[in-house]
Amino acid sequence: MMRIAIELTYLISSILFIFGIKYLSSPKTARKGNLYAAIGMFLAIAATLLDQEVLTFEWIIIGAIIGSFIGILLAVKTPMTGMPQMVGMLNGFGGGASTLVALSEYFKLNPNYPVDTGIPFDLPVDTGIAIVLSLLIGGVTFTGSMIAFGKLQGLVTGKVVKYPLQHPFNLFLILLVLAGGVFILFNPSNIIIVLIITFISLVLGVLLVLPIGGADMPVAISLLNSYSGLAGSTTGFVLGNNELIIAGALVGASGIILTNIMCKAMNRSLMNVVMGGWASAGAEGPAVESKIHKGTVKSVDAEELAMLLESISSLIIVPGYGMAVGQAQHAVRDLMNVLEKKGVKVRFAIHPVAGRMPGHMNVLLAEAQVPYDKLLAMEDINEDFSNTDAVIVIGANDVVNPAARHDQSSPIYGMPILNVDYAKTVIINKRSLNVGYAGIDNELFFYPNALMYFGDSKSAMSELVKQLSGANS
Repeated sequence: MMRIAIELTYLISSILFIFGIKYLSSPKTARKGNLYAAIGMFLAIAATLLDQEVLTFEWIIIGAIIGSFIGILLAVKTPMTGMPQMVGMLNGFGGGASTLVALSEYFKLNPNYPVDTGIPFDLPVDTGIAIVLSLLIGGVTFTGSMIAFGKLQGLVTGKVVKYPLQHPFNLFLILLVLAGGVFILFNPSNIIIVLIITFISLVLGVLLVLPIGGADMPVAISLLNSYSGLAGSTTGFVLGNNELIIAGALVGASGIILTNIMCKAMNRSLMNVVMGGWASAGAEGPAVESKIHKGTVKSVDAEELAMLLESISSLIIVPGYGMAVGQAQHAVRDLMNVLEKKGVKVRFAIHPVAGRMPGHMNVLLAEAQVPYDKLLAMEDINEDFSNTDAVIVIGANDVVNPAARHDQSSPIYGMPILNVDYAKTVIINKRSLNVGYAGIDNELFFYPNALMYFGDSKSAMSELVKQLSGANS
């Protein structure tokens, strides 16, 4: 009877995971998706503890209390702008856990640990393969995610880091791990080889993510999320836990699908992402300043811009990483509210890779209580720019650069962009004319229908709201 109850609980939790991922595909249902997935995970953990016939729960309870405290602290203390790095760190924790479980299971099966007794033992082929894959994928996920966290947090350089024979060396390390895995299948008692496989996997994670520039972090975060799922799935095979296999496979598959979507949005090759970094994007990092500006820009102040917005009937706001850095989402919401009171139709255009993780802009704007139905994906709104009176671009750069359409020498050529230049008037809010992560000038700045509204995004939007509201600046 207990066996039936456990299997039924696993089935219910798997269904909840599936619906959770389904609901996460839309901002309107994301909260429900999180809730379903959380309930599913709780049921899975409870069933697993009963299924494994745990002898003592003391350490499990202590670990749960400590982990819950850390989780609550992270949730409360981490600002919405810090969400990408927290997601990266949590991906790493999943990979690290898979690595530790695989190691512990191997040591548990090996009679020569901790003392080498010289006793040969047979490691089932399927278990051996699962252990090696868990060590490889888990190790890469852990250190790779920690490097991604460091880049996003500013602890590690956001620039592309290259070294000679980068890709051949990475491939050599992967083949070395696989060769070591084959050796372990025939000589399972060799603990040294297992530790070498673990070490190389950890090093490989660093080498694969270090070359990825800051602009490509949305793709990297998505890929690492997929890796964490695959690591969990292989760990499920190690433990013989069907629920972990299903949950990991769901995360891994959905992560790969999302990564592929992000690659298309960045005009990137999935294989280049997997192998760690690519030459065409982020080569110089965010700090580079353009040396040559082509043309003359026209700038406006808050008062002039307020007068312009008083005469329009439709507006599209394009948020970018500059909005996140300036924490301007609430000021943007206020701008939306004051314009809607004046009868202006306001919508938001979200590029798939805007920000530093998938859905970054959606998360920020939703946190500021911007209605979900106003947040439109690129494919849903791109045709509307030509019928729009004005567009305000806040801190976005490469994703609105028209060079992506026609300049074959440009590193962003072929990347789908938001067609903001088709609008009657385009207002770009940036601190300066500095280039984006692609290291090129944005020719949009010099278009005849473009106006530059210089300043920090939060203070600039707040000042604009004051002018539109008739308040004193």
